[in-house]
Amino acid sequence: MRLEMMFVFLILFAPLSFGKPVTYVIDPNHTFPAFEADHMGGLSLWRGKINSTSGKIILDKKNKTGSVNVVMEMDSIDFGHEGMNEKAKSSDLFDVEDFPQAVYQGVFVNFQDGKPTKVEGELTLHGISKSVNLEIRAFKCRLHPFKLREVCGADVRGNIMRDDFGIDYAKLMGFKMDVALRIGVEAIKK
Repeated sequence: MRLEMMFVFLILFAPLSFGKPVTYVIDPNHTFPAFEADHMGGLSLWRGKINSTSGKIILDKKNKTGSVNVVMEMDSIDFGHEGMNEKAKSSDLFDVEDFPQAVYQGVFVNFQDGKPTKVEGELTLHGISKSVNLEIRAFKCRLHPFKLREVCGADVRGNIMRDDFGIDYAKLMGFKMDVALRIGVEAIKK
């Protein structure tokens, strides 16, 4: 009975928030910025992810606007290989002692069928800020079945050149600098 009343409440009052900007808090248990980076000039790809994230998304569906702010704790970088994790955290690569966080801030610039499809923003990584645009390949909002609040999720893609951020380790040995970003994100309505 209590669950039924909650659904009735949500159905009756959900339209009141339509048209106003809504804040969603990044769910750190379901948000993992992942990446693919070259190993040895095309020999293979290393895949990794950032395990600790926080931030918020503001979405105004009616006016087709919004913003994204994501903070990534770089000491949580995880390649699934302890030796590579330690190398990535060292001053040769991400230098997490001096640059413990990476931050992405952006705005939604294109909506199709009421859903954002692109983010134009800036990534600050390794102490350097550069323009990075992201493609939203999938975006969906729905009622979270356990938290009984709206949750939005997205599959986001992009690319960076790591040497643009001062991370050029092994470039002279032929390692490619292009890094593919593959980001799964979920955020819960505040």
